[in-house]
Amino acid sequence: MATRKVKIGIMSFAHMHAGSYAHSMITRNDTELVGIADHDPERTKQMAKAFGTRAFESYEALLSEPGLEAVVICSENVRHRALCEMAAQAGKHILCEKPLATTMEDGEAMIAACEKAGVQLMTAFPCRYSPIMQRLKATLESGSAGEILAIRGTNRGRNPGGWFVNKAESGGGATMDHTVHVTDLMRWMLDDEVKEVYAEVSNHIGHHDFDDVGFLSLGFVKGVFGTLDASWSRPKSFPTWGDVTLEVITERGTLSMDMFAQNLVLYSDKTNSVSWHNWGGNMDDGLVAAFAKAVREETPVPITGVDGLRAAEVAFAAYRSAELHAPVTLR
Repeated sequence: MATRKVKIGIMSFAHMHAGSYAHSMITRNDTELVGIADHDPERTKQMAKAFGTRAFESYEALLSEPGLEAVVICSENVRHRALCEMAAQAGKHILCEKPLATTMEDGEAMIAACEKAGVQLMTAFPCRYSPIMQRLKATLESGSAGEILAIRGTNRGRNPGGWFVNKAESGGGATMDHTVHVTDLMRWMLDDEVKEVYAEVSNHIGHHDFDDVGFLSLGFVKGVFGTLDASWSRPKSFPTWGDVTLEVITERGTLSMDMFAQNLVLYSDKTNSVSWHNWGGNMDDGLVAAFAKAVREETPVPITGVDGLRAAEVAFAAYRSAELHAPVTLR
């Protein structure tokens, strides 16, 4: 029996991950990309043409399309709440790009709106679907490594520019952008919450009015200690956009994970540059598949809005800690 295709729309292509999600939707046999809406009309037309789907003149028009079951929100961070509330009111399930929100108030309102409407809210944390990350988690769950004592994580990338460096649209700089992915992986591995954050945040790389350096120390409720480099520290000439790595120190040794180590090195005479091209598993496709499965089977999404807000809360605490020059205790 053929798998029923879940009909999904995309609300905004402001975030670069939207293209990867759209590609998954048009190539999978269990999803259908119904169309695209965006507050940028020209971008709507370009992306609809690129992915062979319909361009809607407004978000409201997309949400009114018969048969539409769910949406993926890939707007600028500060627009997440408004688009989420709009989609929830229309009765559509939601996959929202990270960070879930730029304030606790907005995140809580998004979760409440979805609960009230009886729709699911999933946070886009595709790193959980990296094959090497899943292998690491399975190893830890098997008990073969013993108890976790500490974790060292990195999410170091290039400065993406554009609206990401406009705090009015992004809510912050590198610390806002890069804290949440690895924080979520740590929470997922430990099945625990961060209780205390100490952070050093600066703009000492580019010296602009946004932070491009973020170093966090995290204390978890059950006693594990973690560190995270969440900086835009890769130069424009770096072979790839960045990294996601974890070193998990356990009773019996150290487990190391480099999420994007499976790559080909391309020396191009056309561009006179060197670049890395990943050949590993497609974690964005894994994310889309998990979301579609939950919608189709009416089962709980595996990464909730609460998961997204807990990770974002660590970024908010990091900024407060940097201002106070002191540790911050989370609620």
